[in-house]
Amino acid sequence: MMDFNSSASLSGRIEALLDVALQTEHKASPQRDYLGASRLGAACERQLQYEYAKASVDAGKGFTGRLLRIFERGHRTEDMVMRWLRLAGFALKTEDANGHQFGFSVADGRLRGHVDGVLVAGPEGFSYPALWENKCLGSKAWREVQKHKLAIAKPVYASQIAIYQSYLGLHEHPALFTAVNADTMEIYAELIPFDATLAQRMSDRAVRVIQATEAGELLPRAFADSTHFECKFCAWAERCWRFTP
Repeated sequence: MMDFNSSASLSGRIEALLDVALQTEHKASPQRDYLGASRLGAACERQLQYEYAKASVDAGKGFTGRLLRIFERGHRTEDMVMRWLRLAGFALKTEDANGHQFGFSVADGRLRGHVDGVLVAGPEGFSYPALWENKCLGSKAWREVQKHKLAIAKPVYASQIAIYQSYLGLHEHPALFTAVNADTMEIYAELIPFDATLAQRMSDRAVRVIQATEAGELLPRAFADSTHFECKFCAWAERCWRFTP
């Protein structure tokens, strides 16, 4: 019998209960039936194909309770920064006239994206309207963004911003990117000018991924060795390397 007087046993029991509840909730949620624009900057196009096709992930690589808790932390942090920006005088819009989250849908709904918000007015020194995107990062990732800037440290996020600016017509003014350090609550901010070349490359990639997937064709892997760290962490690594060339 488990000893609930032990703090380790109690923590494990509570965590297990929470994980089951979160995973059950996640499985009951509607599954995405489109290619998400926020993922287009991922290194491997084949990985994007698996995501788009909703291919079953490898054993043990689904959404763990811990990962779902991290996702929720990000959403909660976004709500906090949203409130802080408004307190600071920014007019931040997150929904359209119909009460729907700002976003876009193209290619007959096959490619979609939803943005955190649009700054329509606010303090001097900023240009409006402008896209706003926020992330909650661990200290290491946060410091990398602070040191190297977004395009180098987190190209997936930079690609996300570029394609959002393009499809939502928010390309005239730099986007405001904010990142919260999850450990210290420090805030990093960067203005991201529109990168038309990057946006076009991501749009072309989306077309390529969608067309190849629907034609039953696998695109090349991004890496030549299954031991590459991105392959090791990929949810479809076993499927990709064991059964396909």
